[in-house]
Amino acid sequence: MRLARLGRPGHEIPVIVEDDRILDLSSLTGDIDGGFLASDGIQRARSALASGALPVLADGASLRVGAPVARPSAVYCIGMNYAAHAAESGNQPPEHMVMFMKSPNAVVGPDDDLHIPVGSTKTDWEVELAVVIGRRASRLASVADAGSHIAGYAVGNDVSERDWQVAVSGGQWSKGKSAPGFLPLGPWLVTADEVDASDVRLRSWVNGQPRQDSRTSDLIFGIDHIVWELSQYLTLEPGDVILTGTPEGVALSGRFPYLSAGDTVDMEIDGLGRQRQVCVQTADAGAGERIA
Repeated sequence: MRLARLGRPGHEIPVIVEDDRILDLSSLTGDIDGGFLASDGIQRARSALASGALPVLADGASLRVGAPVARPSAVYCIGMNYAAHAAESGNQPPEHMVMFMKSPNAVVGPDDDLHIPVGSTKTDWEVELAVVIGRRASRLASVADAGSHIAGYAVGNDVSERDWQVAVSGGQWSKGKSAPGFLPLGPWLVTADEVDASDVRLRSWVNGQPRQDSRTSDLIFGIDHIVWELSQYLTLEPGDVILTGTPEGVALSGRFPYLSAGDTVDMEIDGLGRQRQVCVQTADAGAGERIA
């Protein structure tokens, strides 16, 4: 099942996307968020779909696509989780899982403009498999328990400002990860039963030119391990987003120029859809996109 949110920022309509139909979930929930997921929302939506109780959203195809999950309480990110990306970043593959965080208000729709911040000279792209948590996870007993806490998956772009991440970071990466609009997410939240996310192809392009091309089977720390290990140190809440790492092929490698106004970024993960951003220069520090 593919869940999405359509409409203006802050006014998105929750829907199911099924083939060429867009079905309105508003009678079931006000939004696709942590509360919806925690209250068995996916199963309730599946039952409503099977019963034919959901009306078609007539103008759905013409509406803006928002992020498929609203207002995550946290966005956790796993760094250097593909060996080739660690190498192009000048690092050895990590012995221990590297975690950093993005501000939840960096989340925007998959096709919203990508705002290059004032003062940025090294804005970079990173295609990543995003995991959305469906049930609270704390101190899980084993890796095998992780799957039952995953609601589904989405395409994520872990946009990064490399100078802020590295040169002026003070030892932590989040400065370069959390500018407004630095997490285009979606187009869909695809439920966990519909995709084998342990081995899907993920790709990115800049101005139509290939940049990244890998598979999640190349992850150093796999999806279930990530969820399990994070749960040992913190409590994952329904609606939280985990970015699982990016493969090689980013501007940080030195092989490609960083993003500038007018560039287009495309990203795709098999079974999870495609997103595109047009890069624009932010006019001032407060001009970023609203959370979606």
